[in-house]
Amino acid sequence: MYLVTMLGNLLIILAVTSDPHLHTPTYFFLSNLSSADISFFSTTVPKMIVDIKTHSRVISYEGCLTQMSSLILFGCMDSTLLPVMAYDRFVAICHPLHYTIIMSPRTCCIFILVSFFVSLLDSQMYNVTVLQLTCFKDIEISSFFCDPSQLLNLGCCDTFMNNVVSYIIIAISGFPPT
Repeated sequence: MYLVTMLGNLLIILAVTSDPHLHTPTYFFLSNLSSADISFFSTTVPKMIVDIKTHSRVISYEGCLTQMSSLILFGCMDSTLLPVMAYDRFVAICHPLHYTIIMSPRTCCIFILVSFFVSLLDSQMYNVTVLQLTCFKDIEISSFFCDPSQLLNLGCCDTFMNNVVSYIIIAISGFPPT
């Protein structure tokens, strides 16, 4: 399934970049969504495949933070690109005569950059929250997948404030895309 996902997304990117007729905002956003999907799946699946082959389900704390940050970054980017694509279709349907002016290449790049930086901010807020837990820096985590809630539960100090921050992050990242 991983190879099918990779092949499908790579074919979308290849088709959009090679055909000049597809150099429109819709396909530009679609190719960026495919890139985010490739990156999203590549954060956990290769580690899972290696763990299955070696019969080892251990990930270091640093590896866990890196995986968690990447997973949140690309997952959030997926969810922020979808409303951008919906806006693109809205403009194409409701304002077809102004479409090329409203969805200029500059505007499209700004949308992609804003999506990336919002996603980066979201992932780094989770990292900062987890890094505040100082009691488990030198441990190995018995899983191939790292979730912020898993790491917060491993902390040996009071995690109430971290849970509040997590809920605030979820609320912030959940409302703008809708």
